Amino acid sequence: MACDFAMNNACLKKEVVFSIDKPKWHEHTLSLFPRQAFLTCNLCGMADARSPIYMCPPCDFVLHQKCINIPRVIRISRHYHRISFTYCFEKGDFFCGVCRRNIDNNYGGYSCIKKGCLYAVHSRCATQKNVWDGKELEGEPEEDTEEVEPFVRISDGIIQHFSHQHHHLRIDENTSRDYDENRGCQACITPIYFGNFYSCMQCDFILHEECANLSRKINHPTHPHPLTLGYDSVDQDFTTLCAACPHYMCMTGFFYGCSNKGSTFNLHVKCATVSEPLVHESHKHPLFLTSKPKEEQRICSVCKEKQINFYSTNETFNCFECDFAFCFGCATLPQKVRYTHDEPVLTLSYGQEISTMKNWCEVCEGKIYPGQRFYVCDEYCCVTLHVECLLGRDLYMKPGSSWRVLEEHVSIVPNNHHMTRPFCFFCKKRCPHKIVLQMSGSGSIFCSIVCREGSRKRE
Repeated sequence: MACDFAMNNACLKKEVVFSIDKPKWHEHTLSLFPRQAFLTCNLCGMADARSPIYMCPPCDFVLHQKCINIPRVIRISRHYHRISFTYCFEKGDFFCGVCRRNIDNNYGGYSCIKKGCLYAVHSRCATQKNVWDGKELEGEPEEDTEEVEPFVRISDGIIQHFSHQHHHLRIDENTSRDYDENRGCQACITPIYFGNFYSCMQCDFILHEECANLSRKINHPTHPHPLTLGYDSVDQDFTTLCAACPHYMCMTGFFYGCSNKGSTFNLHVKCATVSEPLVHESHKHPLFLTSKPKEEQRICSVCKEKQINFYSTNETFNCFECDFAFCFGCATLPQKVRYTHDEPVLTLSYGQEISTMKNWCEVCEGKIYPGQRFYVCDEYCCVTLHVECLLGRDLYMKPGSSWRVLEEHVSIVPNNHHMTRPFCFFCKKRCPHKIVLQMSGSGSIFCSIVCREGSRKRE
């Protein structure tokens, strides 16, 4: 009778361990199960035939080989407290804090060590590379989590902010002020549309009130290490992309960065302060970050694009009720804005046609498509604008900043001369946005980074 047993070369080279003792997980010796089988592992709660299995038949205990070295106590990016491994959960309905799916109470997972906190997570989800930093914390003392305040309060309404220590800032609570499109927050590099802000008592430095209160350190769900709040240097030798949205950052304004050696992870403050579950006007259901390492980014249901770059986390906010995905670039667009030529508030519309809307953009006079997003005033004036025409292509570039590209410096220059707007060197059109890019050597003007990159590809 012919034998159909076969073994590949990789398996032949490995030393087969037929039994192991792992008192960390089970009191008895565990034996290698000789065949591939879909047996549910007691530690991870999954039936994975790709991993060799060790088991204790009398106790009905099953352990994947890949689960042998999972940690006991860890900290993950999705929760404030440490979490520890548990063999089973108490009675009740538990949902994983990472993938948001049900947890089977009869198998292992992680739960919060803080009394009264019901946070729980699957073993495999908790140990994903984009969630866990790889450190076992069993026996390690708790870190000092005392928060460093971003400013010192000098007196009522006056502060000294860590980013602007040589002057004091005063709160401005005049919410009926005229809108000035040329004044922007030094932290998020966006205009002061509404609300309170702090302004310097000696220079033109201003901060949104919420930006002045940004935490000096945060844990962000898209990165396993803590992020530290940094602030701008006017002249940089480099620029990079935000790890969450498709916009460049030349390290001007505030940003959150990972301080681990060799890390290139940086976030705009707008992206860093978007939290989950995300409840957004664009969708009727709550949205969650559920991506796994190396998983291809989903196409955003609003802008119909996906961000693909070296620095990207490939994360989108996803819906469990339907097939809706929402990128960080869309999630951070302001819902309400003001327009220099229009006193009423403009609202971001997500494809819903409005009875009084015009079908053309006030700025470029191009067509407005009701199926796409746009800004609209529906009070009485019917003004409609493309998102890019109102906000610009490069949202987080601060006038006066620069960075080096090979032997040239790229400078960000204001473009506020409405009658004499320059022509872009690449697209040959007049630059329509609030800023332009100017090359130090050639003096060439570009209306956006997209045009600058297009020109470089031609060279």
